[in-house]
Amino acid sequence: MKVVLLAGGFGTRLSEETALRPKPMIEVGGLPLLLHIMKNCSTQGFNDFVICLGYMGYYIKEYFSNYALHRSDVTYDFGAGKVDFFNRVTENWRVTLLDTGVDTMTGGRLKRVQPFLGKDTFLMTYGDGVADIDLHKLTAFHRKHGKAATVTAVQPPGRFGVLELSDDGRVRAFREKPQDELGWINGGFFVLEPSVMDLITGDETVWEREPLEELAKRNELVAYRHQGFWQPVDTLREKRLLEELWAQNRAPWKIWS
Repeated sequence: MKVVLLAGGFGTRLSEETALRPKPMIEVGGLPLLLHIMKNCSTQGFNDFVICLGYMGYYIKEYFSNYALHRSDVTYDFGAGKVDFFNRVTENWRVTLLDTGVDTMTGGRLKRVQPFLGKDTFLMTYGDGVADIDLHKLTAFHRKHGKAATVTAVQPPGRFGVLELSDDGRVRAFREKPQDELGWINGGFFVLEPSVMDLITGDETVWEREPLEELAKRNELVAYRHQGFWQPVDTLREKRLLEELWAQNRAPWKIWS
């Protein structure tokens, strides 16, 4: 099963990092976010990736073109005219990099890669967030329900605690806001049938709007509830959170050795 990764957005809310590189290439623990997602998928047996490029797409192309150089140690023997790699990191991946336009919306990016997906079910997610989702359970859920699309539903972590107040305004206690009070949101990690492409009209289509809304109206969209770890990276605060988890060896999405 192919995995489509949306990696073309501007990442304007994280401009401190994205002025020099695309958002999926922001590093956590010395690895680009994109690599974190791909290594998680690969460890679960999903090794065929189609990456939708846009803003600074050349940066991602350069990275994969020189993957061995980025991920290995190297000796340059100028006298002998040779290069030796050692402690080399290799991956059993097939990676297709496609320029889907700088201003193209999420649905439009998906439509542009349609010729490379064939007629099989595929996974799709965003290149700027990590999770510990069991992709085999997700795909089994999708097949069981037999719908055109499955979205992973998550409960976002509460950013603010809750004050318990008395009638006269006294603060009785502080507590974390329970996740079940926050509702369910789109956490990415879709499983999709090729038929969803018929709902995308062009580059201006936002996947999260008309296509998903129409799928819901047609009763062709189901939600897989994920109650484990899920974290997007939209702010420096969220990036630092992932850095802390990584440094403390407590990163739930790191399932590779």
